[in-house]
Amino acid sequence: MFGALSGLFSSDMAIDLGTANTLVYIKGKGIVLNEPSVVAYSFKDGKKRVLAVGEEARLMLGRTPESIQAIRPLRDGVIADFEVAEEMIKHFMKKAHRRGGWSKPKVLVCVPHGATSVERRAIRESVLAAGARKAGLISEPIAAAIGSGMPIADPTGNMVVDIGGGTTEVAVLSLGDVVYAKSVRVGGDRMDEAIINYLRRHHNLLVGESTAEKVKCEIGTARIPDDGRGARMDVRGRDLLNGIPKEIEINQGQIAEALAETVALIVDGVMTALEQTPPDLAADIVDRGVMLTGGGALLGDLDLALREQTGLAITVAEDSLNCVALGTGKSLEFESQLAHVIDFGTN
Repeated sequence: MFGALSGLFSSDMAIDLGTANTLVYIKGKGIVLNEPSVVAYSFKDGKKRVLAVGEEARLMLGRTPESIQAIRPLRDGVIADFEVAEEMIKHFMKKAHRRGGWSKPKVLVCVPHGATSVERRAIRESVLAAGARKAGLISEPIAAAIGSGMPIADPTGNMVVDIGGGTTEVAVLSLGDVVYAKSVRVGGDRMDEAIINYLRRHHNLLVGESTAEKVKCEIGTARIPDDGRGARMDVRGRDLLNGIPKEIEINQGQIAEALAETVALIVDGVMTALEQTPPDLAADIVDRGVMLTGGGALLGDLDLALREQTGLAITVAEDSLNCVALGTGKSLEFESQLAHVIDFGTN
């Protein structure tokens, strides 16, 4: 879609500030950092003191004493804890450069299409407070489409479904911009919660977020297997009846049942977008199909479930986990061509 990169290095960066993971792209270098969006801190004398950020903090989730909290400062793709998010962004920006004395960079951040003006301002202010000289925003579905290699600059309809940790972005794009977009506040985190709730209700077993995520990644599926059971795995947690540790065996059929409501919400978002798409662009989508991006796109058989519901060809992007970060980075590289979709505000 765009010409060759200049190859010149810069301190400027693009950030995919995700609910689950944060990725940092340095202009001219590509993705240089990918870590969980988690911060661990202690609270003393009315002040928060950051103890760990990223992977180190993720290992503390669900395992901290009363004096320490490990949290995700973003929820549903937007900032929930301003102070902690600022510290996390500052940590990742400095770690991405890995050298002292770096100049204040220009930073481009992707945001959910449905983010409010207040939420967008919170993200911009956090990035500026973290040390950026200039903070720009780009809509997440545009970044996802660019990162997956879709020809969004053409006068044809393209549909992208980006399933992140906190939100699912469904968008139809043409001529380099959004024609229709819907941000559904459901994603990988909601899938984890669904698994936790299912195990609690049906097996009286309490598990943590990390265990639920492991189940989702290993045997998670959007369709009940042909034999009704599919692959199996052992899960450990706490028995809610007697309070002691317990291990049970679960299968893909049960996880498909647990995730049915979440998958239905994603399907509804896609169907609504198709209904709202102008006829000529809808015809293009019938020819081109739908592109799935984001970590949630890797859920087993999700593409087949969507194909059954929509009748359209569904493709999972080659590097679905990194599509948004790559697209945000390319937008920074080709800022002049994409100025109409990048919002630098008044900073």
